[in-house]
Amino acid sequence: MTDARSLTPQLPAAKLLIDGQLVDPVEAGTLTVTNPATGEKICDVPSATGADVDKAVKAARRAFESGPWSKMNPSERGKLIRKLSDLLWQRREEFALVESMNNGKTFRQAITGDVAPGAATLSYFADWANKITGEVLPVDGPFLTYCLKEPVGVVGAIVPWNYPTCLLCWKLGPALASGCTVVVKPSELTPLTALKLGALALEAGFPPGVLNVVTGYGDPAGEALARHPDVDKISFTGSGRTARRLLQASANSNLKKLTLELGGKSPQIVLPDADFATAVEACFWGIFSNKGEICNAGSRVLVHEKAYDAFVGQLTERAKKMRVGDPLDAATEMGAQISPRQLETILSYVDSGKRQGAKLLVGGERDTQGTKAKGLFMQPTIFGDVQPEMKIAQEEIFGPVLSCIRFRDEAHALEIANGTQYGLAASIWTRDVAKAHAMARKVKSGVVWINCFNEFDDAAPFGGYKESGWGRDLSHHALEGYLQYKAVWTKLPADL
Repeated sequence: MTDARSLTPQLPAAKLLIDGQLVDPVEAGTLTVTNPATGEKICDVPSATGADVDKAVKAARRAFESGPWSKMNPSERGKLIRKLSDLLWQRREEFALVESMNNGKTFRQAITGDVAPGAATLSYFADWANKITGEVLPVDGPFLTYCLKEPVGVVGAIVPWNYPTCLLCWKLGPALASGCTVVVKPSELTPLTALKLGALALEAGFPPGVLNVVTGYGDPAGEALARHPDVDKISFTGSGRTARRLLQASANSNLKKLTLELGGKSPQIVLPDADFATAVEACFWGIFSNKGEICNAGSRVLVHEKAYDAFVGQLTERAKKMRVGDPLDAATEMGAQISPRQLETILSYVDSGKRQGAKLLVGGERDTQGTKAKGLFMQPTIFGDVQPEMKIAQEEIFGPVLSCIRFRDEAHALEIANGTQYGLAASIWTRDVAKAHAMARKVKSGVVWINCFNEFDDAAPFGGYKESGWGRDLSHHALEGYLQYKAVWTKLPADL
């Protein structure tokens, strides 16, 4: 892997992408993009308003209804998606450098966990573009009745700041393969790779209006997208609080469809017969990868009381050795938190854990050693003797803070694991595979990993139970959120 410090960042043009053109916003206004590792300004990008969103939606509608996208053969759409994937893969280091600077994640994680998986997702859905089929229905006659699957229309893709490239591709892949057109609203904290990917789509040859990018704040840009009566669907990844606002906006406009991938409080259940060495490393990266800014972060480690002291001791020692620092340094394991607000939120949860009686085993403070004082760095933090009802065990922190909880037996572990409002992911660690499968059926989450954690493949669906969301990303199941069904009936002669 190239030394990131030797690379020159290729920043996008400070323009909106609307109808195949790089344009200025209707009203003059910018938002400042900063580097959370240094506190330095990277650049300014346009701050879009409702007027800009309206222009982008109208462009997407034209491309969907009457433009070349609506007339293009599915295989041709697939070729364009494939070309976009190939271009992103070829420029993965260029994208990763900008992502690392903008987000604070390490350059290595920006490639392996963000940009490269994004390219892979586009590649996967490129192959689905000409494989969306209808079916003939065996209704009572005399009828020929068949079902068509048609694209839902204009999609508003609202993308979070933790995996800006990857999660954008999670939305673009199935939307474009289904024949939809898209208006992207990236997070105001991390808008740069969305703009770069939009420019890459132009280079790949996408027709005007198929992919539009409007940068700006959630209000007004995101709200305008959610309220717009000509947007048929919103695909959103983010907080439950914002999801509720999107639901209200949809209810007050056109009852648009929504796919929501929301928060998590994922438990990692460690039974006494688990392979400790493997489980410790997985539990470590399950919370400290990407600075803990992961929706499915394994933020609760549930350990059988017979194994608790030994397991948590090993986990704590591993955390003490973690290298926090310059995201562009290949030796760095954890970079900077995304924003001052997020860092303050993390520290407030640490204070809550202390007040409620959890035992702070390691970390718990902002890391201001040396040049890190200029950035937004947090020490990897582990609490022991956490009770399931504590705030740090119930609420999503979205930072490098781990809660370790004892359990008596499998039934107790399942009670704790299922005892939050979330149900995104979980893992079970044991050599007894039959027991693991039995427990997996009782865990209320959309993903369960057995003797592994945070494994992904584009062929496997991802999404949550309860307040962790609606619908699924990835796999052919994701396509369902971008399609609608039409039953066509033909009356046949009764005497044939």
